[in-house]
Amino acid sequence: MGGHMHVRWDKTAQATTQGQIVYFAWFFATAGIFESWVQCRPPCYSSPNAPGQRDVLGSLMLSILAGSKRYAHIAGGGGARVDALAAQALGLNEIVSEDSVRRALKAIEPQAAQTWMHQALQGSVSPTLDRA
Repeated sequence: MGGHMHVRWDKTAQATTQGQIVYFAWFFATAGIFESWVQCRPPCYSSPNAPGQRDVLGSLMLSILAGSKRYAHIAGGGGARVDALAAQALGLNEIVSEDSVRRALKAIEPQAAQTWMHQALQGSVSPTLDRA
C-alpha cells in the first residue's frame, strides 16, 4: 500500500513502544485485513470536509496498536500521531484527530456498526478456521 519500506535495526537506540507498529501495519496491508475492514465500513457522513474513512480507521488502528485506550490518547502522543512510517504502510493521507475519529464512529448507525464488526471479525478468522 505505502510502497517499499526499508527498516533498519539500530542496536544502540533505545526501545520504543512504536518500534513494531510498522511491521504490524505492513502485515495488515499484506494480508488485506485492513483493506477489507475499510471497504466494508458502513457510510456515516458525506461532508466534503470530512476526512476519508481510510484515514479515520487507520488513525484509530495505529492508536490502538500504540496502546491507546481512549480517544484522547490519539492526540496525546499515543504513538500514532508521530509515526508517519506506519501511516504510510497503511496508505493513509493523514493521521486524523481524536475528534474526527469520535465523530466518524458516532455517526455510524448501531446496527450497521454491529454488522460491520461481525463481518470484519469473521473475515479475519474464517480463512484460518477453514484450513485443517
